[in-house]
Amino acid sequence: MSHQGQDTGAWKGHRVAVTGATGFLGSHLTARLVELGAAVVVLADEERPVDPTIHPWSADVDVVVGDVRDQPAVERMLTSRRVTTVLHLAAQTKVEIANRDPLGTLDVNVRGTWNVVDAARRSSTIEAVVVASSDKAYGDQPVLPYDEAMPLRPSNPYDVSKACADLVCLSFHHAYAVPVSITRCANVFGPGDVSWDRLIPGTIRALLHGARPVIRSDGTMTRDFLYVDDAVAAYLCLAEAVAAGPDAAGEVFNFSNESPLTVLEVVEMVSTLLRTDLAPDVRATAANEIAHQFVSSAKARQVLHWKPQHSMESGLAETVAWYRDHLRAT
Repeated sequence: MSHQGQDTGAWKGHRVAVTGATGFLGSHLTARLVELGAAVVVLADEERPVDPTIHPWSADVDVVVGDVRDQPAVERMLTSRRVTTVLHLAAQTKVEIANRDPLGTLDVNVRGTWNVVDAARRSSTIEAVVVASSDKAYGDQPVLPYDEAMPLRPSNPYDVSKACADLVCLSFHHAYAVPVSITRCANVFGPGDVSWDRLIPGTIRALLHGARPVIRSDGTMTRDFLYVDDAVAAYLCLAEAVAAGPDAAGEVFNFSNESPLTVLEVVEMVSTLLRTDLAPDVRATAANEIAHQFVSSAKARQVLHWKPQHSMESGLAETVAWYRDHLRAT
């Protein structure tokens, strides 16, 4: 199989289940699987249904209506199609919501994950499970960049929810030989993300509308990023590796472009692309956020032979172009 997750032959007719398919990354991943000829089933709940107007792949997938917290629905999704690969992206992904609703976040992120890996444990057809974690699982580390060998030190509710889910996955691998592996991606960005409270979409929309972008932090926080097409390739690459043999199962992989930037540097890059000099409105009100986070992708490069195909500059240029078109009428 292709190491970059781009081998059309590898995925043609392959029976794949995706949770979180209606989310930003999940939608891009589902679209790519359909393009590669996979037989895709998605789990979609009533709050975020598959919508033909925003999910162009909707006519090409099977939909199981249900929630990842609903164990019978998850099991039904895997057994009804004799699924061989599961890509589990369904989660509560926002730090601010986790701060307000820690139990709801733990419920979705931890119980949802154990439902998926336990359904995989009980399945006779599963060859690979890839679970979306987060660089936030590392918590606040004394040494940067984060690598996969570091002990997890989460303290905030969102970070803890992701670390707990990771431990559940690894325990199911070690105890039951479930072929599961974990992704910890940098901040994924690109066309189609309409979560305006995220840094890149929010900044682009504000500047396109002639407004100052609002920065919740003090602007000095450091993060790294990953263009959405590179994240899609990472998931497919890892799923292929898990299915191919023992080296990737039971492992964690970081994915990033390994070019950390401060919040204000990102805003400046977007401003340059949009040829505007509107100064950001720096609020410094963010709570439960770690000051500096970025990851090493050395393991993914060495073990999976994965590397990003987009620089921050080229990814941002494509992203800004999409928002220009998308927001023109608004």
